[in-house]
Amino acid sequence: MDSLPLYRQLAARYVDAIHTGSLKQGDRLPSLRSLMRLHAISLSTALQLCRAMESDGWVEARDRSGYFVRRPRRLAIAPMEEPLTVLPPDPAQYVGIHARVSDFVVRGRTAGDTLNFAIARGAPQLYPAEALRNAMTRALRHKPELLTSATPQKGNAQFRAVLTQRSLRIGMTIPPDEVLVTNDCIEALNLALRAVTQPGDTVAVESPTFYGLLQVLESLGLRALEIPTSPQTGISIEALELALQAYDNVKAVAVVPHLQNPLGSVMPDAHKQRLAQLCERHGIPVIEDDSYSELVDSETPLRALKSWDRTGNVIYCASLHKILAPGLRLGWITAGRWHARVEMLKYAQTRNNEDLAQLAAGEFMGTGSYDRHLRRLREHLGRQREQTTEAIANYFPAGTRLNLPRGGLQLWLELPERIGANALFEAALAERIQIAPGAMFSNSGRFDHYLRINCGWPYSPAIDAGLKRLGELAAQCCAAARRAA
Repeated sequence: MDSLPLYRQLAARYVDAIHTGSLKQGDRLPSLRSLMRLHAISLSTALQLCRAMESDGWVEARDRSGYFVRRPRRLAIAPMEEPLTVLPPDPAQYVGIHARVSDFVVRGRTAGDTLNFAIARGAPQLYPAEALRNAMTRALRHKPELLTSATPQKGNAQFRAVLTQRSLRIGMTIPPDEVLVTNDCIEALNLALRAVTQPGDTVAVESPTFYGLLQVLESLGLRALEIPTSPQTGISIEALELALQAYDNVKAVAVVPHLQNPLGSVMPDAHKQRLAQLCERHGIPVIEDDSYSELVDSETPLRALKSWDRTGNVIYCASLHKILAPGLRLGWITAGRWHARVEMLKYAQTRNNEDLAQLAAGEFMGTGSYDRHLRRLREHLGRQREQTTEAIANYFPAGTRLNLPRGGLQLWLELPERIGANALFEAALAERIQIAPGAMFSNSGRFDHYLRINCGWPYSPAIDAGLKRLGELAAQCCAAARRAA
């Protein structure tokens, strides 16, 4: 927090006061002169404080009267309902989603220049490009033979040492030799699944889940068993227990405990502990994708699910793709009791990763600049999520529901009156706007009236206009659905 501009630090205090009820809707903020006196700040800083809160939707300016607390419309939008967890699990199925996802992706690419709400990453300007470029220059200066030398099999030792040091903050104690660098998290997931399953096996996954995981399962000839997942607390442990009783061929459980994609849920520590213990009891490995935890709005790092692992039963996968450098495609895996098998699979599949990116990332991550970058990134994303959520509340039809995640890059929306998100995708693409419809995230058909919206780009008039038009198209789809009924 101390790295934020002073006006942002003070604005955060007043937002906290609104959250706790100390300041209520309609209350007047202290005058500019009072703010200057209370906080020993300049007039310019007092104005920045008030204008930032106004821009974020917390207060409104009234002519010659000052700034008054308002209730952002995003706080009035209905939250999503919790999933039913007492029903028998759906039959496990060969995934069969690749053609559907490919169709959405290809059509989006061939549409040309579009306003893209379908992606799940941040804008390039949110990442420390200059610092990474300088780190690469220093690495080449110190080791001019770097690009013409063979690379280490497990990955760069300096980079792996930084990863293990930082893993202590999330409750994991891992020797550097048990960290294997991968091509982003998607390769780590591939390796983990190949290590613990055979074609025809069943893997329990969250529902909805990241479509890339469903594509990987399909490519490996695996069945997906979708487990109901809460927008707030993640995968239902009760539903998973029922599934393990009903199916004897579940060979792995794959989860994203923190800012689950697409829901944005954050699993409480008690849930993570129960999940680790349940799977250990059944002898079923857990594959943890921890790509998003650094984006949770918390100064206190969240414990990894693997921190409750006592037998090497949790395979931990992570990546820098969302949090530091999308262009480097750097990920890693620590595979517990499957370490030797994963290492050999990696060697057979893709061999070693190049060294330069690892040296640059390792140098940057070993300094305080990395944590300062993460704080700034969370601040920017928080503001962008709030602005996007406010626009959805203003522009989308009544009855729209959404989650309000504790961080991250995206929002998960439920459209009213069961509007088909595929129809909205078609209408939006015709106007050069891309969305990610819910059909990409499940085989069950339960999420065909949902969509995922990216919040990774700084809010702009173009984004506001795009969301407004998307809301109008959703209203048109809603009216068409009523006429058809």
